[in-house]
Amino acid sequence: VQLQASGGGSVHAGGSLKLSCVASGSIIGIKNMGWYRQAPGKQRELVAVIISGGGTNYADSVKGRFTISRDNAANTVYLQMNSLKPEDTGVYYCNARIITLLRDWMDYWGQGTQVTVSS
Repeated sequence: VQLQASGGGSVHAGGSLKLSCVASGSIIGIKNMGWYRQAPGKQRELVAVIISGGGTNYADSVKGRFTISRDNAANTVYLQMNSLKPEDTGVYYCNARIITLLRDWMDYWGQGTQVTVSS
């Protein structure tokens, strides 16, 4: 299984970015899909998660600004980020709990995509 993230970049405060993450491989099913971020010198933290039924959960710091969504047919999760702030800067990682033909449910991580927000 591979998770390929894209969409990061550099924006000014108040700007927007949309991240995408596609899961590929011998996938039978996907439960939770989510986004985490890690700022320099800090631990990785949950940004948003979406379950297979569509329910979502967000970190308090991004509520009202970020929207997570998924396309189950395309094994893809998105993160629309609006009103970006400098404190949103970090490497964003996608995560998914996946079952494949060869492995039971387990968590997989994408390679990370850099988001930089300047003031």
